[in-house]
Amino acid sequence: MATTYFTEDHEWLRVEGDTVTVGITDYAQEQLGDLVFVELPEVGKAFSKGDAAVVVESVKAASDVYAPVDGEVTSVNEALTSDPALVNSSATGEGWLWTMKLSNPSQLEGLLDEAGYQALIG
Repeated sequence: MATTYFTEDHEWLRVEGDTVTVGITDYAQEQLGDLVFVELPEVGKAFSKGDAAVVVESVKAASDVYAPVDGEVTSVNEALTSDPALVNSSATGEGWLWTMKLSNPSQLEGLLDEAGYQALIG
């Protein structure tokens, strides 16, 4: 069963075993506005928690999306290359950004649950 966590930087991560799927929250995509470009990482690239991993560009601004945990990129959502607006229409579904292999499970302990994230943006 998957467990979903959130960061204070408005990323969500869905954890299943040692696989982490990462995206931005509905709140984040609303703040950005219509996305026009997503720069995805390369498969095989390793990130440390807090590293800039993805760039999302909207009609308003460009923003970094940070790696929420240490790990290596195992796949990217290629559909976003031709349709970045998937993030706007389905931020926590079809608009996921990348998956990674979790290398330090203890980092999950410092993340927010749904209630904690809602309190943050409340």
